Amino acid sequence: MSQLCIIPCGKKKIWDKEPNRGATQVKDTYIGTFHTLCRNYALQFTDQWVVLSAKHGFLMPEDIVDENYDVTFNQKEKEIITLERLQHQVKAKRLDQVEELIILTGKKYKKVIEGSFDDRMPMKFPLEAYNGMGYMQQALKKAVENNIPIH
Repeated sequence: MSQLCIIPCGKKKIWDKEPNRGATQVKDTYIGTFHTLCRNYALQFTDQWVVLSAKHGFLMPEDIVDENYDVTFNQKEKEIITLERLQHQVKAKRLDQVEELIILTGKKYKKVIEGSFDDRMPMKFPLEAYNGMGYMQQALKKAVENNIPIH
């Protein structure tokens, strides 16, 4: 079964450590703990992964982020990507050509992701049962260490 894992971007980015760094591939842009744990989980248990950014939308690992930013889906900003644009990205990047989505994000992303894909697309939210970032991080770390995906 082909799976696509959707992971969150995160506030901490490479420019927080290297302010003079230029444009950077997505796989090297986001450096926060939660993002890193999600990426490690995705690499171990799914076929491919993308990052969901409130500013840029769905980003493939090789896509380029030009500069630092701080935009989240729970803000009321004109910089937030529209649902229409996300739906276009799903088609253009062929993200809907998988059998299942594994979504490793918090609750604030759920409506955005559900609205971006056809409602017939099977989706799993393995972190939904965990209340709090610490519990989600523990679950991700344990799953990777024990080689047992979260159900």
